[in-house]
Amino acid sequence: MSGANQKLKIAFVHPDLGIGGAERLVVDAAIGLQEQGHDVVIYTSHCDRSHCFEEIKNGLLKVEVYGDELPTNFLNKFYIVFANLRQLYLVLQLYLMGKINQHDLYITDQLSTCMPFLHMVSSAKLMFYCHFPDQLLAQRTSLIKKLYRVPFDLFEQFTMSAADCVVVNSHFTKSIYHKTFRFLEGEPDVIYPCVDLSFQSIEPIDQDFLTGLLHPHQRFYLSINRYERKKNILLALESYALSSESDDENSKLIVTGGYDERVSENVGYLQELQEAADKLKLSHTTIFYPEFRKNGGLNNSQALNSKVIFLTSISSSLKELLLSKMELLLYTPSFEHFGIVPLEAMKHGKPVLAVNTGGPLETVERLVTGVNENEATGWLARSDPKDWAKAIEEFKSVTKDGKVNFKKNGLRRVEKYYSRGAMTQSFERNIEKTIDKEKKTYFWETFFVGLLNFALHLVFQFTLEGQIWPYIGMSVIMGWYFHSVFVLFWVVLALTKIS
Repeated sequence: MSGANQKLKIAFVHPDLGIGGAERLVVDAAIGLQEQGHDVVIYTSHCDRSHCFEEIKNGLLKVEVYGDELPTNFLNKFYIVFANLRQLYLVLQLYLMGKINQHDLYITDQLSTCMPFLHMVSSAKLMFYCHFPDQLLAQRTSLIKKLYRVPFDLFEQFTMSAADCVVVNSHFTKSIYHKTFRFLEGEPDVIYPCVDLSFQSIEPIDQDFLTGLLHPHQRFYLSINRYERKKNILLALESYALSSESDDENSKLIVTGGYDERVSENVGYLQELQEAADKLKLSHTTIFYPEFRKNGGLNNSQALNSKVIFLTSISSSLKELLLSKMELLLYTPSFEHFGIVPLEAMKHGKPVLAVNTGGPLETVERLVTGVNENEATGWLARSDPKDWAKAIEEFKSVTKDGKVNFKKNGLRRVEKYYSRGAMTQSFERNIEKTIDKEKKTYFWETFFVGLLNFALHLVFQFTLEGQIWPYIGMSVIMGWYFHSVFVLFWVVLALTKIS
């Protein structure tokens, strides 16, 4: 049956439904498809109703949680092992409850572990959304960790091969996908994440807070990133110090981002940035925003007389306010997989200065004087303070002559390529192609389906109602089963290819 205009039963499978960028994409995709008339549900291993997006809190989206009681680590190690087992437990529960065949399509992201299992026991088609290869995100700081990751890296390729369709979040990720997954066939399509085009109301406390940071008519540049070294926030400090803005009393730099005092890198990197500001002779103030919201009080005199303001973990209201009032966004990470903050700036009609690698190459329309003033949304430059300082000077010049309407260009570009409507249309096109595909049968299925049915028979035979341990045991069996037999298969295949 053709997938065109067909109203489908669609299930998302996502590991932890918190408030990160991946979770925002899942929620937006689910809402968009639901608005198109599809029946949508999100299955997850964890969802805290007090720490999730509003669409989940208010019940707009149907969310079901399975396996939240299972551990996520052992002695702060083996996170990937437990993440895999929790996902396998989730789909096992769907199987045991008879829900596994209630859907026409499963859309899975972040972890592909469950996909061979879904392929074997479900008639539904399978789509995998690849934000970025998991194996490239893992830290390998020792030989043991490198060896530990080998089977998981191979396993990631195998499990993704069970998908009927793979999509990625950018053409940059697509290029990395081809370099990383050498055994996988097919060409993944690109579905860009979206930006909410609505504008959040600003809380009065944040209005007053920003007023306490700036003199009247003072303008500011903005950097928004987590306090992590890979985000290279130092580039914003150094380029600002080299520009003429550092000598202008009407100019400031505000640096803000996610910060957790329990994370040593967050604490250490903030200290490094403070020391760098001292060396660059940039006066600075650090404000721990959650403490301000809790206890009140702000040293207005010190903040007003500082060239750089470091802010930690601000509210969405203050973030919205800063984006709407800033002069220019300084987006410093290199090789960012996609990068949502530049789009948030462009939604507010503000220009962006970003590194000329990764996702921003696709999202930011670089200004070429005399060529694209009617489309330009900012600048792309090498990760070099001198080049960035030059771009800041060009920004000042362009702003002065008024030849580029960044407000109009930015919003128009976001609406065209990065709105929820645009993302939903991309999903619909790929879903239609996926539904119309003939379901594949793999040579490994006959053996594994028999083994799986035998194992499940044992679970039914020995499980007493209400007991959870047999299910955990089954998850462990399945984990071992996938991680040994399938990894062996891929090792043999790799050796064959090499020889």
